Amino acid sequence: MEESSIDATDLRLLELLQDDASLTNQALAERAHLSPPTCLRRVKRLRERGLIAREVALLDADRLAPLLGHGLTALVEVSLERQGAEALEAFEARAVAEARVQQCYRVSPGPDFVLVVRCADIPDYLALTQRLFTGDANVRNVKGFFSTRCAKFDPRLPLRTPM
Repeated sequence: MEESSIDATDLRLLELLQDDASLTNQALAERAHLSPPTCLRRVKRLRERGLIAREVALLDADRLAPLLGHGLTALVEVSLERQGAEALEAFEARAVAEARVQQCYRVSPGPDFVLVVRCADIPDYLALTQRLFTGDANVRNVKGFFSTRCAKFDPRLPLRTPM
């Protein structure tokens, strides 16, 4: 198989890993209908090619809420005064370095960035706004939207077209 191509078996492995990355190689091989050595070799190649960026545990915010508090999720639109490459990269670097920022998107048209942030409470959110927005002379406008309910969260990428 060509190095830059991906086949149906690779897609199946990626789908299975998106559903449960904790599967043992044996279990993954069985579900993908491969021998364990072939499965291991293919997954290793997918990692080396960077198609599997990392494996993480997804935490259940609702089950953690009684222990840690419900927290606050906000979607924040950020518009900059200057949109030159250097200004965009500088703000982006500050945003991605902030632990409270879970996702950072450069968007167009409209605002320059959309951030998904998770804070403990309103005072924590206000401290974040001071660090990221108020102290940056290039930030022209910030608009925050606070989540009241998450109807869907799914980090999986769709790998196949629906039938």
